Amino acid sequence: MIELKRPAVVVIGDVVGSRRAADRGLLHESVTHALAVVNDGLDGDLRLTVGDEYQGTFPSVGHALRATLALRLALLPAADVRHGVGLGPVEILDVGTRIEDGPGWWAARKAIEAAEFAQSRPATRASRTAYRRAPGQDGPEPAVVDAALLGRDALVSRLSERGLSVLRGLLEGRTQREIAAGEGVSTSAVSQRVRHDGLGVVIAMDELMGGVA
Repeated sequence: MIELKRPAVVVIGDVVGSRRAADRGLLHESVTHALAVVNDGLDGDLRLTVGDEYQGTFPSVGHALRATLALRLALLPAADVRHGVGLGPVEILDVGTRIEDGPGWWAARKAIEAAEFAQSRPATRASRTAYRRAPGQDGPEPAVVDAALLGRDALVSRLSERGLSVLRGLLEGRTQREIAAGEGVSTSAVSQRVRHDGLGVVIAMDELMGGVA
């Protein structure tokens, strides 16, 4: 008997340029670890499927959007990932093998295709995430969510390794002083990095997106 998750928020992800990775075994381990950490923190069930693709569901659009940022930050700068987030009913075809289908999955597939298309255009080449909802599904407006995602992706894509490290620390709740001690730099240097890289904006966006139902 087919079971339904209604509504469900689906995430489909893949590693950008994974075939060019110098050590695919290490990349696989890194992705597996990142998925486990994000699942634990945001109530997801992401799992690897084929090659370097992964997929799963979250309890809300906000959880899913936060997960896509967390996964990027867990893997950058060594690897980058692209995501499609879809909202809609999901059919559980086989509980044992975790085979699922339905409008939520189709919406997520359209979303990741939209992110890939945006990435191919010069004006939006920093795009890594997009959101779609199934026809007739109530929920956040895709155009509004995508506008925010374009801004977030652009800010993250331009960060240096140090900027990424500081952002990770701030999102984990560490103070600038604690981050400075860990990086071996002054607190002033961290504060300048926060201002110069717009890290406060990324954090604010993450908090606001996390509240999306």
